Amino acid sequence: MASYQAPLRDMRFVLNEVFKAGEEWASMPGTTEVTPDLAEAILEEGARVTRAELFPLNQSGDAEGCHFAAGKVTTPKGFKEALRTLADGGWFGLGGNPEFDGQDLPKMLTVAFEEMLYATNASFALYPALNTGAALLLDHHATDAIKRTYLPRMYAGDWLGSMCLTEPHCGTDLGLIKTRAVPIDGDSGYAITGSKIWITGGEHDMVDNIVHLVLAKLPDAPAGTRGISLFLVPKRRVDASGELGEANGVVCGGLEHKMGIKGSATCVMHFEQAQGVLIGEPHQGLATMFTMMNYERLSIGIQGLGLGEVAYQSALDFARERLQSRAPQGAVAPDKPADPILVHPDVRRMALNVRAWNEGGRAFAAYVGSQLDRAKFHPDAEMRTDAEALVALLTPIAKAFLTDRGFDATVEAQQLYGGNGYCVEWGAEQYVRDARIAMIYEGTNGIQAMDLVGRKLYKNAGAHVARFAAVVREDLGSQAPVGLEDFHGACQRELARLEEVTAWLLDRAQQSPEELGAAAVDYLNLFGYVAYAWMWWKMARAAQAGLDASGAAGESFYRAKLAVGRHFLARMLPRSEALARQIEAGAEPLMALPEDAFYPRG
Repeated sequence: MASYQAPLRDMRFVLNEVFKAGEEWASMPGTTEVTPDLAEAILEEGARVTRAELFPLNQSGDAEGCHFAAGKVTTPKGFKEALRTLADGGWFGLGGNPEFDGQDLPKMLTVAFEEMLYATNASFALYPALNTGAALLLDHHATDAIKRTYLPRMYAGDWLGSMCLTEPHCGTDLGLIKTRAVPIDGDSGYAITGSKIWITGGEHDMVDNIVHLVLAKLPDAPAGTRGISLFLVPKRRVDASGELGEANGVVCGGLEHKMGIKGSATCVMHFEQAQGVLIGEPHQGLATMFTMMNYERLSIGIQGLGLGEVAYQSALDFARERLQSRAPQGAVAPDKPADPILVHPDVRRMALNVRAWNEGGRAFAAYVGSQLDRAKFHPDAEMRTDAEALVALLTPIAKAFLTDRGFDATVEAQQLYGGNGYCVEWGAEQYVRDARIAMIYEGTNGIQAMDLVGRKLYKNAGAHVARFAAVVREDLGSQAPVGLEDFHGACQRELARLEEVTAWLLDRAQQSPEELGAAAVDYLNLFGYVAYAWMWWKMARAAQAGLDASGAAGESFYRAKLAVGRHFLARMLPRSEALARQIEAGAEPLMALPEDAFYPRG
């Protein structure tokens, strides 16, 4: 059966020993109150509440799913009560603006809690994740009156947010949307009419009001994405005092029938002259919406991380008990009819792959969180600007690489079970299904790769990548500490490979516009390997320091960390060589086949 305990020791190691989070928070005026004791209390209680309230609902919620009848959506048994428990505990406003009852905690800390949410119940986690992103957008772009009305209720979990972008005829190309917003005579509002699909949390029974953020076009909108505006459209109308009124012309047309995340209400939504208010400037809706979208992209990356962790823990519990054959060197458990399967090299290969992805991903997510904190809280303007540039560069990598590797982790963890992994009662197949969507929504991973090579690489001639390389080199220093030469050398080598491939790609893209698209996914994956090599260098350095100083995590933890890191260097990082060769093969092999030859007949 599935099992999970939040990996608190590793989370503490990443925060306290790898990134020295306490020192970082103490140095920034906005985070000085986040003491090590407070951070520890949040981690401990977050682990307790997610395991107690959400984990027991994961398999039952998947089996039951959401129900749709007469325009209403009912969530699986227990979801509504669990939401109320977490909301009453203050978990929905962790990163919120304190002026409106949020707690303004640093992102590096809330990343750890998000991992627990996704690990214990990915379907449920999407409701608070969308709400947090919607609240973040309103805090950045809404009027003070809107903030006063909506944010305290969203932070309290009384109202929840949703993001309404996609329409039946368009997904990535949002310039094609048909939803319209018409000014209401004698009013500052707009009448919104149109249909949206794949709307997470678009309709459900857990709160009294749902705050929809809807992309639509005004009557005078220019064509394409330059004509998109953003509107707040509540499920029920809200008066000036924040009291709920009548239904607002927001109608659920049905639920999508999905491969996974079945406890998450993924809805078809119709807006029928629904009253809304403009958020931000007219025709600037897509840029405004990116405030929420970029938050969600990191959050969905953490979905892959959380599912990889729970899949690993569950599979290793199985491996400890499952007896099959004898170890290659002879019986390890001679008193038993066979040895536990973890004695077999191929089983160890799969288990170590999953663990290396999870631990590298945990450090990488925390690093991106630290840069978000610097961009928000750091007193030095130059430091804020540098952090914003790194966040812009790393966000598509965090979304795509974390979710790709999270899916890989759930598949390899499932393989550890043999035939049992294909059977529902063990839980492994659910993690595979739940992880698969993370590679698709919030911008497919191919779109993330195009964003990386187009906006973050080509448009600024590689300046963001050069800045990243400078940060890594400064961290590496000129000489490897004794005993860590392999980690130091690997990171240097892989960074040089990334710079060489980057220069090649920028040069080739000048000659052929197809080169960026041909290289995009491989380039993102290459960048991900380099980022993880850097994270493993940082973790190895911290683990060695822990060994030397008899650190808090304990000798066995530090030695295991170094062993897993060396598995990553030896057995996983060499894949970057193949990625570089694939990129340098260029676009020609992809474009050589005529289009009509893709559809052979006869």
